[in-house]
Amino acid sequence: MPRTTDGDGTPVPQRLLAAATRLFAEQGYDRTSVQEIVEAAGVTKGALYHYFGSKDDLLHEVYARVLRVQQERLDAFANADEPIEKRLRGAAADVVVTTIENLDDAMIFFRSMHHLSPEKNKQVRAERRRYHERFRALIEEGQETGVFSTATPADLVVDYHFGSVHHLSTWYRPGGPMSPQEVADHLADLLLRALRP
Repeated sequence: MPRTTDGDGTPVPQRLLAAATRLFAEQGYDRTSVQEIVEAAGVTKGALYHYFGSKDDLLHEVYARVLRVQQERLDAFANADEPIEKRLRGAAADVVVTTIENLDDAMIFFRSMHHLSPEKNKQVRAERRRYHERFRALIEEGQETGVFSTATPADLVVDYHFGSVHHLSTWYRPGGPMSPQEVADHLADLLLRALRP
C-alpha cells in the first residue's frame, strides 16, 4: 500500500484500519457504516475506496495482518536451529502472545468472519490452514523422532492448542492477574505436557 499520510503523519490505510478495528470491536461489523469509519479516521470515502475496495476488504485486512505476523514468526521458530521441544514451545507461546496483543482483531474475526465474501472467506481459511499445517508439522517432527508421544494424533493436539488460543478473546482482559507472557507460558507448558512420552 502507498504510504500516503495526512496531518498526523500516520499512513491513511493504517488510520482506516485502526478506526475500523475500534468500531467493529465496539459496535460489531454489521452495525458499523462506512461513513462512521471514514469520520473516525478523519478521511473521505474516496480515500477509503482508494485503499480498500469495500468494508469487506477492511474486515479481511483486520485479520490478515495478524495472521501474516503470526505466520512469519511461526516460520522463524520452525526454521530455527534448536531442539524440537524448544521450537514448538516458542511457537505455541508466541501465538498466544500475538493473539492477546491483537485481541480486538481476533474477537472481530471470530464474531464476524461469516460476513466475509465467499472468496475472501476461502482465502482466510486457506491462510489459517497453512499456519495450522506448519504448526502440526512441528508436532509430527517431534513424534517421528520419538521426542513427543504419538498417543494423540497431531491434528487433535493442534485443535486442542488452537481451541485455547481462539477462546482468549472471550476471557482475557489487559490488566488482569496474568500477563500475556504468563498465559502463553502456561498454555505452552500444557501443550508440551500433553505430548510428553
